[in-house]
Amino acid sequence: MSTQTVWAYRRENGRIGVRNHVVILPLDDISNAACEAVAAHIQGTIALPHAYGRLQFGEDLELHFRTMIGTGANPNVAACVVIGIEPAWTQKVVDGIAATGKPVAGFWIEGNGDIATVAAASRQAKTFVHWASELVREPVDLTDLWVAAKCGESDTTTGLASCPTVGNMYDKLIPAGLYGCFGETSELTGAEHLAAARAASPQVAEKFMKTWRAYQDDVIEAHKTSDLSDSQPTKGNIAGGLTTIEEKALGNLEKIGKSVKFIDVLEPAEAPARGPGLYFMDTSSAAAECCTLQAAAGYVVHIFPTGQGNVIGNPIMPVIKVSGNPRTVRVMEEHIDLDVSGIVRREMTIDQAGDALIEMIRRTANGRLTAAEALGHREFVMTKLYRSA
Repeated sequence: MSTQTVWAYRRENGRIGVRNHVVILPLDDISNAACEAVAAHIQGTIALPHAYGRLQFGEDLELHFRTMIGTGANPNVAACVVIGIEPAWTQKVVDGIAATGKPVAGFWIEGNGDIATVAAASRQAKTFVHWASELVREPVDLTDLWVAAKCGESDTTTGLASCPTVGNMYDKLIPAGLYGCFGETSELTGAEHLAAARAASPQVAEKFMKTWRAYQDDVIEAHKTSDLSDSQPTKGNIAGGLTTIEEKALGNLEKIGKSVKFIDVLEPAEAPARGPGLYFMDTSSAAAECCTLQAAAGYVVHIFPTGQGNVIGNPIMPVIKVSGNPRTVRVMEEHIDLDVSGIVRREMTIDQAGDALIEMIRRTANGRLTAAEALGHREFVMTKLYRSA
């Protein structure tokens, strides 16, 4: 598998990107309008409006900066313009992105106003677009990519077909050098012992269980009304035949394959640091939040198995939809990149489906737009831990 070649962008720090975005990144919610104005003025740029960015503190503030810096530093981003309300926090994000060698510039609205800020940022964005538009793809190994995964709107076919397809892909590519990632901490409830058993060492297993217990104790048990049944499984999961979170978790875990072990546990939006391999990231099961965190950690392609059908996309990381549900493939055809429903009809093996997914990753890395990209899905949702001060 390591001999398969894709055409991609090699960034200043050596990382490989499969898209070439010029991002206009708002540091905070009140800078959204200025960023969107710049993106409206300068073709070839994309603004990433979001709801947070003021009066965070402690771990919540650290996560905000980690997500902002990681988003701008993602290898799918060629260059980045950061706009914030004030200079200090804006410069912190600029400096964090600049550490990768990526072209980046920061602007702030206090003392300048929207009009002057938008004008200055637009001039810089135009310069970045000219520069980025002349960058050339080069051949790289497929396994140089960082590929994340989560599932959504799961049903009985998810655990039988689409999630095992992802697991088969990981079993083939991770030993050859791929970086992989899975998450959805609460959605592993009932299968947490099976997940821990797939850790590469007792230390990693304990780190995983500590993370899972913290989510259970500090988030779910502390704030639930009765149990998870108002949220997990979702109404779509139930309509698809899943009656408990335990059933959902067992299907979810099929994404990590049969043989690969995960080598570390990551904080939300934390970049992996132990080399190639599979990583677990502590994330929500909410699709947009999880994808945003994984992209901020540096992943450049996302695989999204779905049963009932999910429309999620991401502004900087292409999201490949995989479904094994024949009805979903028929009625939501425009959202599905890879049909593996042949598995449930016994017309396709999981091994064949894994190969088909690897080919779709290759095509996406070479420039094929995913269904979510073609339909304009650019969901970007920050994770917030606390109430604002």
